[in-house]
Amino acid sequence: MLTSLHVKNLALIDEAEVTLSEGLNILTGETGAGKSIIIGSINYCLGEKVSSDVIREGAEYALVELVFTVDEELKEKLTSMDYQVEDDGTVIISRKIYPGRSVLKISGETVTAKQVKTLASYLIDIHGQHEHQSLISAKNQAEILDDYCGEELDKVKKILSEKYDEYKSVIEKIESLSIDDGLRSREMSLMEFEIEEIEKAAITEEERVSLEARYKKMNGSQKIASALQSAMNSLKRDNTNASDLVGYAVSELSKVSDYDDEIKEIYNNLVNAEELIADVSRNADSYMESLEYSEQEFAEVEARLDTVNTIIHKYGGSVEKVEEHLISQKEKLEELNDIEGNLKRLTAKKDILEEFIYDMCGKAHMIRENVAKKLSEEIESVLKELNFLKVAFQITLTRKDSFTKEGYDEVSFDISLNPGEKLLPVSKVASGGELSRIMLALKTVFARKDKIGTLIFDEIDAGISGQTAWKVSGRMNDIAGHHQVIAITHLPQIAAMADSHYKIEKSEIEGKTVTNISPLDNEGRIGELARLLGGDTLTDATKHNAIELMEMASKVKKG
Repeated sequence: MLTSLHVKNLALIDEAEVTLSEGLNILTGETGAGKSIIIGSINYCLGEKVSSDVIREGAEYALVELVFTVDEELKEKLTSMDYQVEDDGTVIISRKIYPGRSVLKISGETVTAKQVKTLASYLIDIHGQHEHQSLISAKNQAEILDDYCGEELDKVKKILSEKYDEYKSVIEKIESLSIDDGLRSREMSLMEFEIEEIEKAAITEEERVSLEARYKKMNGSQKIASALQSAMNSLKRDNTNASDLVGYAVSELSKVSDYDDEIKEIYNNLVNAEELIADVSRNADSYMESLEYSEQEFAEVEARLDTVNTIIHKYGGSVEKVEEHLISQKEKLEELNDIEGNLKRLTAKKDILEEFIYDMCGKAHMIRENVAKKLSEEIESVLKELNFLKVAFQITLTRKDSFTKEGYDEVSFDISLNPGEKLLPVSKVASGGELSRIMLALKTVFARKDKIGTLIFDEIDAGISGQTAWKVSGRMNDIAGHHQVIAITHLPQIAAMADSHYKIEKSEIEGKTVTNISPLDNEGRIGELARLLGGDTLTDATKHNAIELMEMASKVKKG
């Protein structure tokens, strides 16, 4: 669960830290107080794109830090995925935002936004006030159903995806072979030319390296010879060379080298120097001889290197790529030479793959159909608890004419809100508030199954009131029995159900607007609920209603 949130220098927030609890955490505040900043900061920390505009005016950076605690099972899973988890199950995600850049960290280790998003998928599920619009999309509906189908469907879809890719590859090969005779003849001529050109060049990586070294040496031979000659001349002065001088010194010290070990060492070093100078002179003479070559030799090396580089540049950029191109062209030429036989074999393979894919699509359909029936019943049951008293809900599967790597099913979430009305797609029937409750029903059903520790609802109560709001608060309370729930709301019925209640408010300090978040005690909760019930003017009546609402919520919590 999310145990704490720390925000610094972000938008209207100077610095705020809040410790969250298990169960239902409610956040309330007046319009414009900064509720959206709180959810925004969490999203930023979880890898969402962020602009430097969010940095509080006058600050060098903004900081958001989330602290989670995970159970032993999730700790082992995250550790196996190379995420840093403390021994006590603590996971810290932070984001420091500078002008033009930001730094994301997991438990102190710098990571990418993709890594954070992957980690977040195991820790937290955020449902924004506009997310219910995703219910309108057929693609999203299909994903919701498939997620609920779980591992059994995942295995089928994995095989289906692999075979579908193989099928597409076969189709592409068939299309590439299905060309007219004139085009086929031209393609074969080009392939034959390229094959002959590459084989005639007969280049190897070893030869390329050797040629470049020889060309470099030949091309710089005059400079090498001049420098080497100057070096050798520096070893000679006034008709005396360094080797003779060192030899004289060796001769003199040889007479006394046995008298003392230190003299012996100097003598030995001089002997080594004499041998080294002699070796250098011999090697220099030998190297000078190797620099001698004819203009014809240079032209031959230059021409061969030009041929090698031309072939490499033309067919891929490296000797390895040239070899791969040669093999590929030979294979294609062989296919075109036996085009009828290849088309026959590929068509047969396509038919076998199609039959297999349709079989896998059928298995996927059966899994979806069985789960869709169960899920429809569960969602309908929860919808009735959310004050859709006469609702009928059904997940409908329709077989498409073609298949994809997902199968051949088209998924539609259909609903009837009134008796006698036929089931229609939710996008054609439900209003914004109704879509919010449908999404809450989905979250409720999924919450029973998934293991994500924290759920955040950002004003999911939009468009509802009265008895329906009370139903929604009860449903949130049920979810909070199995998950940590954090909800931003403006409805007193939902706020009354809080296990922990926090108030977000805006104030002015030294001429600057600042947003703060603070936990409320019992008296504070009564005052905030009274505000939600009665607006700006707090009366004894609204306070009494607030207390009554809290007592009603307490009875619901006790069951």
